[in-house]
Amino acid sequence: MNWLEKLKENSPRERKILLLSLALALVIIIADQWTKWYFVCNFGYGESVAVIPGCLNFTSVRNQGAAWSILSGYVWFLLLLGVLAGAAIICFFRKLTEGYPERYIALLLSLAGIIGNSFDRAFHGSVVDFIHVHYYNVWLFPVFNIADMAICTGVGIYMLSSLLRKTPERG
Repeated sequence: MNWLEKLKENSPRERKILLLSLALALVIIIADQWTKWYFVCNFGYGESVAVIPGCLNFTSVRNQGAAWSILSGYVWFLLLLGVLAGAAIICFFRKLTEGYPERYIALLLSLAGIIGNSFDRAFHGSVVDFIHVHYYNVWLFPVFNIADMAICTGVGIYMLSSLLRKTPERG
């Protein structure tokens, strides 16, 4: 039985949540790629514009690693990890969601972020980052993008769901 046949077995509510989650994921992928394209075309590398002075800048940078530049320079390894993580989400989607609506959103947000950053790694050799949150020069957070926000939000939602929801008993 393929995934399309399994989808037809789901309740109408579950199908609606899944389709809305898919639509949200698509919007995130498009917004992520559009904003990255905008910053690549309109900002020089390292160029920064204050949005909220002292707190938020748009700063165009490239990251050849993962979060906080972990594994910097291992672009193809990170791309492989992204593909494997995305494939695992797709292959085990039904089992990972356990029918909980917030997990559909969580997994598809994470998948959208993985797709956005993997696209950058595959076609640009690095991830385009541009959102820079800081407190003057006292506290600086690493520059990030919409895909990073989607991954973090998805993982956070999934973790909260796992902590707060009872695991269904297997029989």
